[in-house]
Amino acid sequence: MSANSAEEPTGLTVRLVKGGRTKIRYPAELLGDDGIRVVVRAPWAGSGTRDFGFVRFEPGDVFTEYYWRDRWYAVKEVRAADGRVKGWYCDITRPAVRTGAELVVEDLDLDLWRSADGRDVRRLDEDEFAASGLTRTDPVAAAHAVAALDALERLARTGGFGELLA
Repeated sequence: MSANSAEEPTGLTVRLVKGGRTKIRYPAELLGDDGIRVVVRAPWAGSGTRDFGFVRFEPGDVFTEYYWRDRWYAVKEVRAADGRVKGWYCDITRPAVRTGAELVVEDLDLDLWRSADGRDVRRLDEDEFAASGLTRTDPVAAAHAVAALDALERLARTGGFGELLA
């Protein structure tokens, strides 16, 4: 990936949209944008600690986030404040759209987690996806979402995301 040009901003606002409404908005440092993939780094944007049972996101955690304009997912490397990799949290989304200093990503409910050691790979929120009605209202997007989750799970179980994120 090429370095940022002098004209390109180093800051970006990431806006995650769900059901047409902004779910979360947070500032991030733009690490690169090659026209297809946008990479940003941001501190944990949640308030306080969020314990999922299999991982805790907490103040001090740093996310390096990879978004694509031509893929239906985002991959986020999660590091603890001490630099230790906790794992990768993957959101199934519509392809990302960047306009100036804003990156907009539409969340499609499905998620995937892969622990740092690769022993814990889990599909998340399939019940929310089913309840969303996307298979009825936008069957093409729903098919892309399921295919993206399947593809990420295969990668997660067969060595991880190294080549995808290189």
